[in-house]
Amino acid sequence: MADTFLLVDVVSAQESIFSGKARFVVLPGETGELGIYPRHTPLITRVKPGAVRIETAEGGEEFVFIAGGILEVQPDRVTVLSDTAIRGKDLDEQKAAQAKAEAEEALKNAKSEIDLARAQSELAVAVAEMAALRKYLRKK
Repeated sequence: MADTFLLVDVVSAQESIFSGKARFVVLPGETGELGIYPRHTPLITRVKPGAVRIETAEGGEEFVFIAGGILEVQPDRVTVLSDTAIRGKDLDEQKAAQAKAEAEEALKNAKSEIDLARAQSELAVAVAEMAALRKYLRKK
């Protein structure tokens, strides 16, 4: 198993979103997309909001949206920790569009640097969620 598959865990603050064997994982790193195969060099890094694509050991595909977080890679294990993680099938276009509209409004009404930074972060997450939803729908 160590040479062929990875054990993958994607965990949100509320629950385990995915746990199982995978052939590879692709996710949004801070400086670009990361592709992780078995026997990858160990690393710990932050990840940006976006889509996590997991090719399962059976050849299927799991799709998860994360709102940023931390990635830990060991040669035989990948762990993604995110405050918010949503299974592709549970993504809601109306909720994402509403979150984007609210973030844009907050951006217009920001009164301090902290308000501005918070609104920019919320907008980035909403835009990434909408992009992940479009990607998921194309794959279906």
